[in-house]
Amino acid sequence: MIKYEKFTLENGLKVLVHKDKSSPLVAVNLLYDVGARDEDSSRTGFAHLFEHLMFGGSQNIPDYDKVIQQIGGSNNAFTTNDITNYYLTLPSSNLETAFWLESDRMNQLEFSLKSLDVQRNVVMEEFNQRYLNQPYGDAMLLLRPMAYKKHPYLWATIGKEMRHIQEAKLQDVEDFFYKHYGPQNCVLSVVGNVDYSEVKRLAEKWFGDIPERKGYVRNLQKEDKQSKERTIEVEKDVPADSLYMSFHMSKKGTDSYYSTDLISDMLSRGGSSRFNQQLIKTKKVFGNIDACVSGSIDPGMFIISGTLLPGIKMQQAETAVWNELEKVTNELVEPRELQKLKNKIESTTVFNEIGCLNKAMNLAQFELLGDANGINTEVEKYNRVTAEDVKKAATKIFRKENSSTLRYYAQK
Repeated sequence: MIKYEKFTLENGLKVLVHKDKSSPLVAVNLLYDVGARDEDSSRTGFAHLFEHLMFGGSQNIPDYDKVIQQIGGSNNAFTTNDITNYYLTLPSSNLETAFWLESDRMNQLEFSLKSLDVQRNVVMEEFNQRYLNQPYGDAMLLLRPMAYKKHPYLWATIGKEMRHIQEAKLQDVEDFFYKHYGPQNCVLSVVGNVDYSEVKRLAEKWFGDIPERKGYVRNLQKEDKQSKERTIEVEKDVPADSLYMSFHMSKKGTDSYYSTDLISDMLSRGGSSRFNQQLIKTKKVFGNIDACVSGSIDPGMFIISGTLLPGIKMQQAETAVWNELEKVTNELVEPRELQKLKNKIESTTVFNEIGCLNKAMNLAQFELLGDANGINTEVEKYNRVTAEDVKKAATKIFRKENSSTLRYYAQK
């Protein structure tokens, strides 16, 4: 049980505190409720661009990283389609420095063409290296717009196309900041050997005067129910043929989400998983194959991806995958297998909660979903899943008309 206390400042900033005496370090996590889904369809990639811009200097602190290094801390950030998360760890004696740093860049970034150009080039290089010039790097760029037609999940966090970042103007960037990066749109979590009263004092001192920024109301287009199988084929300079399949599934936090997540583990987690045993070892169809859930706040994707072994035809590989999926929809999972999956979930959860940083991230994310106490009830929700629940979820998801398939061929 992770005990925590929380309060909300008048400007809307939510703050959670968990005291952990076991570590000399403290983790400070700021989760902003903005991701790629909140972008304009003609200006995509902005949330990810801001992940970089937030380290480019603020009103009173020109070099964020230098300050962190001087006090023995470390920091980083990540962006998804749903959120942007900034985190840092540092000695608990330097906690106030973290509040100073983060409040200053929340209050006002140092907007300049120089900073924009530097970070724009960094993002464009990342676009090239990770998505365009890496084998299979563009797979999700192809799969998402096939699976989604209306909801902004149809583009990846990096953006629809490089042109949107190339053409970004300083005013566009500044408008995006004041629209999304206010205190009312942030959850701050602090975990370590800290006192609640001290965190509250520092939060009020450093964040209390930042004005609440209203105006953005999330109103995203809802995806229509898919009623027909979708497929595309591409041929590129890659080492081997690969198969990508996507199925629409429920959003994170629903009962069916936990059943579906267990199915992904059943199929591909570990050496004893069904895909590994049947499609890699026994039938020798794939060199590697994986199943995962997107874990999205809005209804997401169940994704299967695998690289075919030499001599295997694409149709043969697809049929082999569908045969395994049909077993999940037609047969009840054995109690022993289901319990094994739940045990893995529990052990992973307990292990992840050892470190201060993971606890800080998880507290913030569960608070964003509606209840920080979800950090204490997550394992219980997985444990409540029955074999019937698994079969029901599989039957709903694994249908041809709910599938989007990318056949990725190596050039002959």
